[in-house]
Amino acid sequence: MKRVVVKAKLANRADFVTMLLEIDMKFSEAFWQHDRVFVPKGYDRGKSLPKLSLRTIVKDAEKPAAYALVLRRHVENKNIDIVNFTTFKDYTEMAHILMQMGFEIKYEISRQRQELTMGDSIKMYLDKIEGLPGYYAKIESTLGDGDEPADVREDLVKTFEVLKVGRKHVVEKNYGELLEEENG
Repeated sequence: MKRVVVKAKLANRADFVTMLLEIDMKFSEAFWQHDRVFVPKGYDRGKSLPKLSLRTIVKDAEKPAAYALVLRRHVENKNIDIVNFTTFKDYTEMAHILMQMGFEIKYEISRQRQELTMGDSIKMYLDKIEGLPGYYAKIESTLGDGDEPADVREDLVKTFEVLKVGRKHVVEKNYGELLEEENG
């Protein structure tokens, strides 16, 4: 599926959450996610090459973790992401398969995440990334037939503006790139 994603660094998490509560929108309880992001050798974001993430999701500490393989390919000149995912059971086996296919680990990203469904095709996430200061909000919109990515992106940015998160807080880099930048 094709998605448009806009991410912003929040100046104040509490104010952001309160503003959403005032319009009867509430984030889920926080849960933990860990992504181990694999890329093909010679990966360059500008070349629109795919990334594969092995995602571990723990929503309840009393239950076993869930695992998902997420394919994400950012198409730079169209500013969309092509995203597909599937669940699997054996994490170690899947990691070995990816390495045998020539993929290598690029990033590891741990986060506390809350999610909010805003409509049939729009989700918002509130993320606290381990190793990065502050909180991030991310809105993802799944594109429908005839949707123009640039128009959808502008609508998502305007949604942030309505929620008092200005354009200057929009972040173009992915979490892995932000972590690399933060850790030198």
